[in-house]
Amino acid sequence: MEADLKEGPVRAPTPTRYKWWVVFMLWFVCFFNYADRQAIFSVFPKLKEEFGLDKFQLGLIGSAFMWVYAGAAPLAGFIGDRFSRKKLILGGFFFWSFVTMMTGWAQKLWHLIAIRAAEGFGEAFYFPASMSLISDYHDRRTRSRAMSLHQSSVYIGTIGGGVLGGFFAEYFGWRTGFYFFGLSGMVLALVLFRHLHEPQRGQAEIENPLDRRTDSPSVREVLGEIFRTPTAVVLMVVFIGANFVAMTFLTWMPTFLGEKFGLKLTMAGLAGTIFIQLASTAGAPLGGVLADRLSRWHPGGRMMVQVTGLVLGSAFIFLTGTTRNVGALMVWMTIFGFCKGLYDANIFASLYDVVHPRARATAAGVLNAVGWTGGAMAPVTIGWILARGGLENEVANMSNAIAFGGAIYLVAAALLLVAIVAFAKKDVVQKWET
Repeated sequence: MEADLKEGPVRAPTPTRYKWWVVFMLWFVCFFNYADRQAIFSVFPKLKEEFGLDKFQLGLIGSAFMWVYAGAAPLAGFIGDRFSRKKLILGGFFFWSFVTMMTGWAQKLWHLIAIRAAEGFGEAFYFPASMSLISDYHDRRTRSRAMSLHQSSVYIGTIGGGVLGGFFAEYFGWRTGFYFFGLSGMVLALVLFRHLHEPQRGQAEIENPLDRRTDSPSVREVLGEIFRTPTAVVLMVVFIGANFVAMTFLTWMPTFLGEKFGLKLTMAGLAGTIFIQLASTAGAPLGGVLADRLSRWHPGGRMMVQVTGLVLGSAFIFLTGTTRNVGALMVWMTIFGFCKGLYDANIFASLYDVVHPRARATAAGVLNAVGWTGGAMAPVTIGWILARGGLENEVANMSNAIAFGGAIYLVAAALLLVAIVAFAKKDVVQKWET
């Protein structure tokens, strides 16, 4: 069904196999979503060399994407609750892939900043629409598992963007990688348009009396529901901190590895992503399985899994920032990545426990706006600390900045514990079931 909400799509039985095929198809879209945004960070040394940029200017290139991504996310979510999510997903995919290809045409700093901003706008439409669509194919029994499997594409895409971006830059010129990713994404978007189908809004909870309404809520209704729900507010605040830490690693780890441990571009791009991201790929599905089970036992079950990931991960973030041994660094990054996966698996699933199906795309858009506002501060903030942090050199400043991420994780875990104890039982959508 490819009608939008106002056309009143009729619910049809969803074959079990197809609902997992939906996750499979979106996995590849999300792969490019992250590969396209990550590739730029692996070529920072080349950009510095060709354009004469300092680290603050490189940080601006990274943050330009995130500022626009965060600003466009609420609009993307609002539109995602009103129009065909399939068309938003694949149309956005084609657009941002074309913009990725344009990166290879950049000749000046402002070109890079403008292109990254345009890419942020295109990619902003993906997660609100895709998470809402998956939630309509997977009910509460399989939702965390479906979303955690989808989440694994974030990690593989990050690795792919980092490694291939560095590889192309080292052997064929930094522009080549952006031509490769852009053209590949445009072709895949056209192929998937035939196979991805639009489900009815809220069909996974259609038996629930609360969910029989399929009309589109107003902006005031949606925002009121979200911000009057304490658990939803806490989840968004926690996402700010978690995303700040994540973007610190994604933006600066390849550069850090090159400057502190002397790794070349390809190896720095590989080591800076593969250990954390592959470990997250293992942690996320486990987090999904545990969350689906715990959520049947306690309303805050999904958040319990997230707390576990944050608390354990905090120690290994600190060790990652302070170690001077490259072998130990890889071990600490790997364990941190696994813990990160436990948290990431339930970012949207936890939110969807307390948000009505009619408002899920908007809620995801607001969550992304809030979280990526925090994430957008990481590249430029860390870039400023590197240059003016007050220690003996930029490497020492970077070590401290990474280690401080452990404290951010602990604060986030404490906030989630408060939500579990004080708000979860009241806020979780299951309270409305008969």
